[in-house]
Amino acid sequence: MSRTRKNYNSSFKTKVVLEILKERETAAEIARKYRLHQNQISQWKKQFIENAGSVFETKGESGRVKEAKQKEERYLKTIGQLKMDVDFLKEALSR
Repeated sequence: MSRTRKNYNSSFKTKVVLEILKERETAAEIARKYRLHQNQISQWKKQFIENAGSVFETKGESGRVKEAKQKEERYLKTIGQLKMDVDFLKEALSR
């Protein structure tokens, strides 16, 4: 008999972690409530806490997203410049 792996979305994980952080119920109670293993909840809590600092980075954007946007802007600027060069050369050749 094979087991299937369950995938939980980020909003569900956040909901569970926030309940743990509120400390109104024990981890065992929350695990039982959502039919999860306590180790799974502990992993999610650890990930949540480790990545909490990125929430406040540059208007909510992580460093990687900001870096990717800057790269995209540079590429678009280069493409625009190259297009202008090609258009100029085409016009010069047609004279």
